[in-house]
Amino acid sequence: MLKVIAEGKARIKAPVGEKISAGLPVFYNPVMKFNRDISVLLLKALGRKKMRIADPLAATGVRGIRFLLELPKAMVETVCFNDNDKEFKKNIAGNLKLNRIGKARVSVSNEDANLFLLKSSGFDYIDIDPFGTPNPFLDAAVRRIGRGGIIAVTATDTSALCGAFPAACIRKYWAVPVNNEQMYEFGLRILIRKVQLIGSQYGKALLPLFSYTKDHYMRVFFRSEKAKSAADEILNQHRMFGRAGPAWHGSLWDAKLVSAMLKLAKDRETAKFLRLIKDESLVGAVGYYDLHTIFAGKKIPQKQDLIALLRRKGYIASETHFLGTAVRSNIGLKELLRLIRH
Repeated sequence: MLKVIAEGKARIKAPVGEKISAGLPVFYNPVMKFNRDISVLLLKALGRKKMRIADPLAATGVRGIRFLLELPKAMVETVCFNDNDKEFKKNIAGNLKLNRIGKARVSVSNEDANLFLLKSSGFDYIDIDPFGTPNPFLDAAVRRIGRGGIIAVTATDTSALCGAFPAACIRKYWAVPVNNEQMYEFGLRILIRKVQLIGSQYGKALLPLFSYTKDHYMRVFFRSEKAKSAADEILNQHRMFGRAGPAWHGSLWDAKLVSAMLKLAKDRETAKFLRLIKDESLVGAVGYYDLHTIFAGKKIPQKQDLIALLRRKGYIASETHFLGTAVRSNIGLKELLRLIRH
């Protein structure tokens, strides 16, 4: 049964009361609303003009419809909707009509996502948000992203990236994962490296602008630069972490972009999340310290007390969105333990 659902400024017809599955005739996942909220905020904060936007796996079209309704008109030249489902054209036509969106800034295709991308002349923003791994779509997306363009990548196969199935991670992402308190960040860094390796084949440097893990998925926004030297610099930041890896060792965020997004955020929960990311982005350290692990069998200090102590001692410290019981800081483990003992 289809029902009209409101998300942001968009209204779409989607199934209600059914288990979320890629096999639904009209696929809509309400849990991913936050994913789309962040996408809108990021593009607003970047402020690029006349973008050609591609949604190769559009489903209900809610993401592209929100771009058309919520981004300033000067920012969007065209949103190209595509999906391989046989009912897609009929469904997207209904949702475009429901939102009073005409044909002037819209293109609709009904074919394989990779063919859709490869047959195009290129885009300024490509959103890869599949049900499962993004692997099948990375090559075509990288080849068709323009200079300075943005590729957004979602991975929902977190069981592989977080080490529950290490063999699957090796097959899919060409890296050995960890399955401990560091798995959320490390899995994200493995995903980033995989996308960057695809980019390097075409002399493109893919630098993460905004990355996060939430619910059942991981999400990264990359800026693409066409320069072999820049691609080489990216590859130089792929490192092993003990026996795990290789994984991306560089920054997960552009701090200025995060600040700009925070200023635009109106929803309280989104603003709270971005405020946390902003604090994290200033630390500049890889990994975090899980208090439950460090203080196993002992009295665990209050997280905010420890952060305050670290800051008084001249270190940079914050909470981390990856794990509620952890602290991110530029202090080394030996110094941290010594500080706690004293």
